[in-house]
Amino acid sequence: MSKIISIHSYRGGTGKSNTSANIATLLAMEGRRCGVVDTDIMSPGIHVLFGLEEGAMQFSLNDYLWGKCDIKQCAHDVTPPGLSGKIFLIPSSIKVGEITRILREGYDPGLLTDGFHTLMEKMNLDVLVIDTHPGLNEETILSIAISDALAIILRPDQQDFQGTAITVEVARKLDIPRMCLIVNKAPTALDFDALQKQVERTYNTEVAAILPHSDEMMILGSAGVFVTRYPDHPITQKLKKAAAYLVS
Repeated sequence: MSKIISIHSYRGGTGKSNTSANIATLLAMEGRRCGVVDTDIMSPGIHVLFGLEEGAMQFSLNDYLWGKCDIKQCAHDVTPPGLSGKIFLIPSSIKVGEITRILREGYDPGLLTDGFHTLMEKMNLDVLVIDTHPGLNEETILSIAISDALAIILRPDQQDFQGTAITVEVARKLDIPRMCLIVNKAPTALDFDALQKQVERTYNTEVAAILPHSDEMMILGSAGVFVTRYPDHPITQKLKKAAAYLVS
């Protein structure tokens, strides 16, 4: 059965796009056909992780939202070599004029949800991963509402803790079938077991993974998908467990 997974964070800079790209890649490594949609239209970036350059983006999500093309025409095959599955990325435009047009004119959020279902059907996807816009707006709430699973990314930071509480409350009201937390960029000096218990107690929600701060991740600097570069890294193993939780 196909699934829609939303990856969300209340604040920017949590590693949401990195997590989205890595989870989609791990699922494709298992033979699944995965779509990834960058709905962070104001500050798109996941295309960088997959090595998709601006010149290769014949159509973007913006074009679909403005009625210039079918949603399927926005899907770019970004599957890394050697994977048994497939990854199709639907990027948002990185052109300044198109970003400012979105800010100025907006768009019909309902088109997003229609597009998601069309993608699942027309491209025979097993999983659709939605890289959401940080915070809570109409588009994000609609994306979360139609999801089968939701992963909320947070850092061990008081501002993240407060914002995550709002997201968890909204997700519960939307009755999301499966929800988990992923704590990212945790200092290695922390007691991870104690941190997990604290977070789970605070939100009454399962922590699927605690990802430590990683020099390798920082050095990679979004110039690739981490799990393909470091398949045996402890972070990759933790992300595998999180991916399995989201599709189970």
